[in-house]
Amino acid sequence: MAAPGENLKIDGDRLWASLMEMAKIGPGVAGGNNRQTLTDADAEGRALFQRWCEEAGLTMGVDAMGTMFARREGADPDALPVYVGSHLDTQPTGGKYDGVLGVLGGLEIIRSLDDMGIRTKHPIVVTNWTNEEGTRFAPAMMASGVFAGQHELDWAYAREDAEGKRFGDELERIGWKGDEEVGARQMHAFFELHIEQGPILEAEGKEIGVVTHGQGLWWLEVRLTGKESHTGSTPMAMRVNAGLGMARITEAVHRIAMDHQPDAVGAVGQANVYPNSRNVIPGRAVFTVDIRSPERAKLDAMRGEVEAEAQRIADELGLGIEIEPVGHFDPVTFDGTCVAAVRAAADRLGYSHRDIVSGAGHDACWINRVAPTAMVMCPCKDGLSHNEAEEITQDWATKGADVLFHAVLETAGIVE
Repeated sequence: MAAPGENLKIDGDRLWASLMEMAKIGPGVAGGNNRQTLTDADAEGRALFQRWCEEAGLTMGVDAMGTMFARREGADPDALPVYVGSHLDTQPTGGKYDGVLGVLGGLEIIRSLDDMGIRTKHPIVVTNWTNEEGTRFAPAMMASGVFAGQHELDWAYAREDAEGKRFGDELERIGWKGDEEVGARQMHAFFELHIEQGPILEAEGKEIGVVTHGQGLWWLEVRLTGKESHTGSTPMAMRVNAGLGMARITEAVHRIAMDHQPDAVGAVGQANVYPNSRNVIPGRAVFTVDIRSPERAKLDAMRGEVEAEAQRIADELGLGIEIEPVGHFDPVTFDGTCVAAVRAAADRLGYSHRDIVSGAGHDACWINRVAPTAMVMCPCKDGLSHNEAEEITQDWATKGADVLFHAVLETAGIVE
């Protein structure tokens, strides 16, 4: 199909205004957003997105996981749609751009096509995936995971938040439980625009990240059992300290990740000791190890080393230990044709770019299992994300959306 001309660009001012308008919904306490999934704020954000889609002449479909699909018809009624999008839900202390840029960037593509009077062969569908963040209801990327056949619908509905509220009940409560079967849609391709959530693009002065791979991940929940006792009156040699075991395993995770450089990361992110009292030696520790790599062999080797080292440390300290995998996805290799379309778009527009591996999980990582998929990334200041101080520039947002525009348009086909 013919490539779009280099003069075709989105309206950056309009995109930025939309981002700022959406950010008014579910404001955070420090300038960002708290629009967690299936809250009243999420419902309000969805309603605004729906209104904008209807104003752009799109028809809205909603599946049983609450995912929103806004469709612009193509010239060929039999052609499979090109999908584009991300998510509108945020972390409890999230930024204004993580996920939102990908949804509203997709909407801006539609608006720009309408402005220019351009028709495409394939329909284009702008998507808002439910519960990408996974903060209120674990796991992350849940709706796209159900769509791609990785999770069962009933299992997703039964997930509970910290207050014991069920996902299915909350989806119904906010009025966004659709009738459409999850995963029934077929896709010609899927593209997702996202901020990098890391420091590489800004540090190297690159405007665009062409995402070739996504890191695989293991989350390992470690439970250590020791003996609670008084911190002042228990001799050092007689302690069975679960907190000490957690500290040593945390250091081991860091060392193992460093031993597997490049392209490997690891840390303990969630950690709790019990009874969590100032003058009681912890008798129990529960924490999650997060290890990632785009190379399957390296990822699995790291898991094996972490589990072996954790067992050794527990044995040395006289601790009981249980290790349970609580999250996993394999490394992702994005579709070569879709990735080439992103790279060609950046070249055509004259934007500096580099290939990059996504360090975070995204809906595109699951959708890649059922449709040709690629991602576009733009820089974020200091690589900061999942933080209310998350920031990008209007220029970065515009250029990322321009590349998305060209890649989608090339894939969907311009009707002369």
